[in-house]
Amino acid sequence: MAMFASVFPVLCWIVYSYGIPLVERRRPSLSVIMSMQRRRWVAAATRRETPMDAIISGNLMQSVSLLASTSVLLVLAIVAALGQVPELMKTLATLGLGRDYSPSDMQIHVLLLLGIFAASFFSFSLSLRQFNHFCIMIGAMEHDGTAPEDEIDAIARLNSLAAKNFNNGIRAYYFAVPLIAWFASDWLAIVVTLVTLGFIVHREFFSSAHRIAASVALIASRRDEERQT
Repeated sequence: MAMFASVFPVLCWIVYSYGIPLVERRRPSLSVIMSMQRRRWVAAATRRETPMDAIISGNLMQSVSLLASTSVLLVLAIVAALGQVPELMKTLATLGLGRDYSPSDMQIHVLLLLGIFAASFFSFSLSLRQFNHFCIMIGAMEHDGTAPEDEIDAIARLNSLAAKNFNNGIRAYYFAVPLIAWFASDWLAIVVTLVTLGFIVHREFFSSAHRIAASVALIASRRDEERQT
């Protein structure tokens, strides 16, 4: 049971990451809707010469950089804990949680924590690099409204790809919470995993932010149709 509860959050994290694109084919998620707005952002950037786009991009990159640095610190802390498993078990025993940890279970669980935060670091690092490329491409394109649609689409896709990797890193943090709950109880880890999964699904498909973003996208689409007519 302890081993299943330890691996269960990671399995749910992997299944969600690979399964959600299949669901998005039938119902657009918040991420898909925001990708449409990113395309509008790039299109609008071709018609203005202001520092606003650089400021927005800088704010995005600052957030990604902060989380990437945090992931590095967490990885280092977990590596240190991996070399001190007996001491860690003694410390947990003093908390009075009523659990008996075997050294093998503890080592595997700490390795899972290490893996999930290492994955978050690589996702944030890749996202940061892609946002950097996006800034360069935004600066390189024409800003007189003559940029071709293919160039706008390509730059917008790069922005969406960077956002996707950023979301992957954030999602790793979410599923690290039930891994931490495992130290208290096997069943608590499973319950927290299901709650986390439900929270993410609600946020992506049924949240107030999803409804607002969808309404804004619809309004923008209607306005674009009116301009064309």
